[in-house]
Amino acid sequence: MTSIESITLEVDDATAADRFYSVAFGLDSRVRTRTAEAPASGFRGFTVSLIVSQPATARGFFDSALEAGATSLKPAKKSFWGFGGIVQAPDGTIWQISTSQKKDTGPATREIDDVVLLLGVEDMLATKQFYVDHGLEVAKSFGRKYVEFDATGSPVKLALYGRRGLAKLAGVDPEGSGSHRITIGTDAEPFTDPDGFAWETVARSDSGGGR
Repeated sequence: MTSIESITLEVDDATAADRFYSVAFGLDSRVRTRTAEAPASGFRGFTVSLIVSQPATARGFFDSALEAGATSLKPAKKSFWGFGGIVQAPDGTIWQISTSQKKDTGPATREIDDVVLLLGVEDMLATKQFYVDHGLEVAKSFGRKYVEFDATGSPVKLALYGRRGLAKLAGVDPEGSGSHRITIGTDAEPFTDPDGFAWETVARSDSGGGR
């Protein structure tokens, strides 16, 4: 089964981005950076989610991201589905920090349970079938609204959402053009999906990129 080994964020300044992610999230090799001045404007068509165990932990990551230079797009707060907030990193990447829990069960930690890449797509059914044809297995599917793939053995989870709906969820204008400024590292052969997201082959032991 096709697996996502890592994601690489293409940024203007990899050193500055690495500094931000180290302070804000303490991310491991699942998220990397590299300097690439690819032209882009507006919404880049994806978000990255950090899933954590409880509200105190989500609040801690949210606050540390702001202190490191991120911009708040949606404040961290309780909702019907749990607790979370959304920030935009200085490099432009949009991060959702959330938990399905509404109450704390202990002190805040710096542990990230899951990293989820959420791609905004134009044609949900076509893109879903494209990924199935490329070796991914569907775990959850809600018509043309949302698709989540089986992440067994994959360091990064993948899900699909309608592009305009994802922008609304993130609290940004859906318009955007140019590079997505992200590359998805896979254990399979390289390919590019219908929405222009590029996948490149990486090894689990590969530490490449700016991180």
